[in-house]
Amino acid sequence: MIMIRRFGQPQLPALLMLHGFLGSKDDWSILMPRLSQYFHCICIDLPGHGANEDTLDSPGLHQAAELIVSKMHNMGYMQFHLLGYSLGGRIALHIADGYADSLLSLTLESAHPGLQDAQQQAARAKSDNIWAKKLQHLPIADFLALWYQQAVFNDLSEAQKQQLIAIRRSNDPQRLANCYITTSLSLQQDCRTVLEPLKCPCHFMYGVDDKKFAQVAIDWRATLAESGLGTLQLHPLHAAGHNIHSLHPQLFTDTLLGLLCLDPLTDPKE
Repeated sequence: MIMIRRFGQPQLPALLMLHGFLGSKDDWSILMPRLSQYFHCICIDLPGHGANEDTLDSPGLHQAAELIVSKMHNMGYMQFHLLGYSLGGRIALHIADGYADSLLSLTLESAHPGLQDAQQQAARAKSDNIWAKKLQHLPIADFLALWYQQAVFNDLSEAQKQQLIAIRRSNDPQRLANCYITTSLSLQQDCRTVLEPLKCPCHFMYGVDDKKFAQVAIDWRATLAESGLGTLQLHPLHAAGHNIHSLHPQLFTDTLLGLLCLDPLTDPKE
């Protein structure tokens, strides 16, 4: 098994793509027929996921960022576009924090910038510890069935949930638990000001039907506007929920290419 898959010609601009919790590098495959015409797409398993056996100390978000950037640099990619979904987006923010000069652009999909007070962090730590224990002690299929009952996945049909469970159950639950607890939102620093030193464009894509992350994005941009500490371009996508790239791949790809390419309708080979 390999932890990295690459698509598109190596001479194209590099695009590092980070999936969400329980996912894998293969989650992005549905986007590759078009996206790989414009970018050399580098899809990597996050620590504890798929073929990536890296384990993290706690807190582990900066360590995850360091491990991933090290892999990119070892492949010869010193600068790259960066796309992160959910957990992958939170790790992307830590890459931005530690390796600002490496980024050509930063695009977040449904990613949380961090909790802002101790009470929120304590409540999240309690919740995440409960989920971690379920992950460690329940059969993986039973855990996944419970996981996809959460409100954030309400846009998934029952058939789509079952399909995800069938795919995700091949992960190792102990390695997943390590990643989950060490990258808990309760341990994450407030990353709202991470954008300040970035010289590259910063985008946040969210589904309008995902009320929680729509509000997170709107509040974040308002905070930045008030403080003058960086800019964040919001891109609300209608008739979409939390996981846009999986359920609405054409909409997601059209939007992403519109953000990152000067003229995505032009044949990239011309």
